[in-house]
Amino acid sequence: MTPRSSSPEVDAPPADRFRDLMAGWPTGVAVVTGADGARPLGCTVTALASVSADPPLLLVSLAAHSRTLAAAERAGRFGLCVLSAAQRHLARAFAAGDPTARFAGVPYRWTLGVPLLHGTAAGAVCVVRETIAVADHVLVLGSPRWHAGDPDIEPVIWYRRAPHALSGQGPGGFSPVGSPRPST
Repeated sequence: MTPRSSSPEVDAPPADRFRDLMAGWPTGVAVVTGADGARPLGCTVTALASVSADPPLLLVSLAAHSRTLAAAERAGRFGLCVLSAAQRHLARAFAAGDPTARFAGVPYRWTLGVPLLHGTAAGAVCVVRETIAVADHVLVLGSPRWHAGDPDIEPVIWYRRAPHALSGQGPGGFSPVGSPRPST
């Protein structure tokens, strides 16, 4: 099959309209972690995907200027922390503000040289296999070397620019995190 070229007369939508489009895509929320010496670093990601089961390989997308990306490239590894519904506040805390203060008051442990947050729905330590620069981001392919998860911990879902509980009963099956659960 031959790839089709895009039509030159079709313009890309403005960035704000593109963000509106992507806000309609429900996705999990994770914090990717790394270290600058003994100092933990991390940032929020919603672009996370399984690439292959054999061999195990996943992909995260990080901003090209990210300190976490630089740390992962230097060390050749990164941590992945799938946030729980109870950790919804960390989604914004690790997305903005002073990158050197994001771990302040946040419980974590060191595993295979990277910090992993306590209380997450799942976590992994990955070896960097490849990086691919795309526009203003870098796709990082990682091979998990350690992972764990707790099926009793509900993940947070990001939808329409807000955190939601997976088991909710709101529009489209989602309810804002913190909403009462329906009785059964």
